[in-house]
Amino acid sequence: MIVLDLVCKQGHRFEGWFASTDVFREQCARALVHCPHCQSAEVVQLPSAPHVARGTEAEKPVAAPAPAPNEAALLHKALAAMARHAENVGERFPEEARRIHYDEAPARTIRGVASADETRDLLDEGILVLPAPVPPDEEFH
Repeated sequence: MIVLDLVCKQGHRFEGWFASTDVFREQCARALVHCPHCQSAEVVQLPSAPHVARGTEAEKPVAAPAPAPNEAALLHKALAAMARHAENVGERFPEEARRIHYDEAPARTIRGVASADETRDLLDEGILVLPAPVPPDEEFH
């Protein structure tokens, strides 16, 4: 997985995660990559410097920069919208995610609760889950 710095024709900068640069180019050619701000499909990759690890600095963890307040609000709203449209299976989340993955239950979007160990086990089985806390609507500002 690689993270690419992207920009749309309107000048909006954003990141995209792709399996490779070839996959990014193929998706762009098919107009599958869109700016999250204006939905433009005219997106290009920005040049980015490679990360070069040197000396003991390589051993220090690097914290990701905090998202800008507007980006954080957009992410929050997107997560809340996804949660509203997902079936809440509560504590049965790990079991139900497995049933869906192994075609033992109808495919659908679900949400619920799983411990860190249960989440790791699901990911180890190849079941894609997104651990994300989503507060109730009344907590949005």
